[in-house]
Amino acid sequence: MRLAHDSCSAAAAAASTRTDRAPKDDDVTLILPRRPWQSINLAELWRYRDLVRQLVRRDVAVRYKQTLLGAAWAVLQPALMMVVFTLFFRPTGRVSAGEVDTPYALFVYAGLLPWTFFAGAVSAAAQSVVGSERLITKVYFPRLAIPLAAVGAAAIDAAVASLLLAALMTWHHVPPCPSLLLAPLVLVVVALAAAGVGTLFAALNVAYRDVRYVIPFLIQVGLFATPTIYTATLPAAVRPYVALNPMVGLVAAFRAAALGQPIPWTDLAVAAALAVVLLFAGCLYFRRVEDTFADTI
Repeated sequence: MRLAHDSCSAAAAAASTRTDRAPKDDDVTLILPRRPWQSINLAELWRYRDLVRQLVRRDVAVRYKQTLLGAAWAVLQPALMMVVFTLFFRPTGRVSAGEVDTPYALFVYAGLLPWTFFAGAVSAAAQSVVGSERLITKVYFPRLAIPLAAVGAAAIDAAVASLLLAALMTWHHVPPCPSLLLAPLVLVVVALAAAGVGTLFAALNVAYRDVRYVIPFLIQVGLFATPTIYTATLPAAVRPYVALNPMVGLVAAFRAAALGQPIPWTDLAVAAALAVVLLFAGCLYFRRVEDTFADTI
């Protein structure tokens, strides 16, 4: 009888222990299928900010690895384009923008700097996911970090290229003005637009590899569709359609801020709104299809 009583006591104690250790509702983790359309997880991107910094450093190091001139290529690209356009499109040397008479070389470079930043960022971001195949298929991290890092690397190139803009302003005796403080903010908006378009193309490039052939053509067309080397004097009926290109207002605003011209605030506001829409749409579609990257790439 005593043995049976001890056995019952032990069984009760074990049952009590199991009851005490039973998981609570707060400790249960439910793994559910992800929704087709997901919001941008900014908190997760912030947790992986060190990874984004490392990817930016990697992109910059790989781009100029085993090159003779290194980071000087960031200046040479817009500089050579400026020389070509100055020699063949405006040999007289000066252009009137609003009420300000500006040397044409300086006028062109001030327009090419934000455009080359945008074009380089979009091109690099579009190829970034396909180029990171080994990383994507081996470890988890927010995939948005890859195209955003490509835009960050292009921003470093733009910062280096801005040194030549300062040198040209000094050479042509164009003094800095208070509106120059607006120029970096305009480049931030350019980065937002480039991130939106770049992430969209990056997601499309995984599924459709011919996208990489379309991007250079679109960038070439966009260069002449954006008033980088000429002043935009368009009829009022055409302006709303041209304003759908956010780089029109951004290039004009950057040039005006850098050279002390009147700021086109309306065009800048429209371009900033379009940049935010492009960023949201591009990232949203990227999040929609990023689960298929490891299998498709």
